[in-house]
Amino acid sequence: MNSIQRSIATATSIVHLREMARARIPRAVFDFIEGGAEQEITLARNIRDLQEIVLLPRYLRDVSNRELGTSLLGRSSALPLIVAPTGLAALAWPQADLAIARAAAQAAIPFIISTSSSMRLEEIVASVPDARVWFQTYLYKDRALVESLVSRAFNAGIEALVVTIDTPVLGNRERDQRNRFTVPLRPNLRLLWDILRCLRWSLGMLRYGTPRMQNFVDYGHGRDVTSLAQLMTSNMDASVTWEQLNWLRDRWPRKIVLKGVLAPEDAALAIQYGLDAIVVSNHGGRQMDGAPSTVSMLQEIAAAIGGRCEIYIDGGVRRGSDMAKVISLGARAAMIGRPMLYGAAAGGLDGTTRALEILKTEYDRCLALLGRAGTSAMGPDAVRRLVSTNAP
Repeated sequence: MNSIQRSIATATSIVHLREMARARIPRAVFDFIEGGAEQEITLARNIRDLQEIVLLPRYLRDVSNRELGTSLLGRSSALPLIVAPTGLAALAWPQADLAIARAAAQAAIPFIISTSSSMRLEEIVASVPDARVWFQTYLYKDRALVESLVSRAFNAGIEALVVTIDTPVLGNRERDQRNRFTVPLRPNLRLLWDILRCLRWSLGMLRYGTPRMQNFVDYGHGRDVTSLAQLMTSNMDASVTWEQLNWLRDRWPRKIVLKGVLAPEDAALAIQYGLDAIVVSNHGGRQMDGAPSTVSMLQEIAAAIGGRCEIYIDGGVRRGSDMAKVISLGARAAMIGRPMLYGAAAGGLDGTTRALEILKTEYDRCLALLGRAGTSAMGPDAVRRLVSTNAP
């Protein structure tokens, strides 16, 4: 066991892994992972509103055999947990996409490949053949680009398409502006100091090269890293409407998940357009600052859905008890993005594996203390005080 593995083995929580990650990677990279839009009010709400939910323990119940699993899109999952798509994960650790996919496969939960992953989607699928893989995309202006990505995902045997809808324009991420964060990284005095301070991270970048959005390389016809990033950002389409989902459905016969729903009215529209699942999401607080936390909208959205499709939720989940809270309020599963990047930045595969081990252990313990024999026994009666949506 090397020094990183020994350090990872001591991690007691996602917060602990976060501190390890912050110590290992340059500040600009950590802020890229950690940051939200503008004043980061929504980013803070996601975490705070989950913390303010109270769970009611019940005792003198037989919880000696607990079943943590659930069904997601018609297949079993060992936990009510999904690994969210995270772009340019290799900034945290070389080949982090592969480490995250392997950790998810070991945990027997779905993993979503980001459109802007640092490895080709085909390479990830081939390298982790036992993984349950979904693919995330956007409805870009260039529909030929979308068709190319969707066709590749289909040919790779990917199970479901996750369409992110909350980016008609990119959010105003002020941390990245203050740090002069760019893709690729452009040296400045602060970044150079951080690179010298973070020797292991720097050696990894030297060995594996600057992370690039590999899924765009073929379509980019040999473009450099900078123009590949511009290809993606310039293709965000503010004219997309619900009708384009019909266009996508014609090209994708498998399951489709809609990510970025916050309004109950949009949840109801998702049913009309035949979506298989929705993700209650505010993009981790990275898009519209001042939007509500995801958990504060969950029950209202669940009421609008009325059980007609599956509901997942992301934003702020850092504990197994957070998973229990969102399940009790109507979600089929929680999604996690930043916790996996913390684990990757702290120690690659060992860190991502440890992140999922921590969440599983915490969730299992929480079910026992709630007097619930499994995920299927969770319900709104486990909650006794809901979050206030009026606080800033």
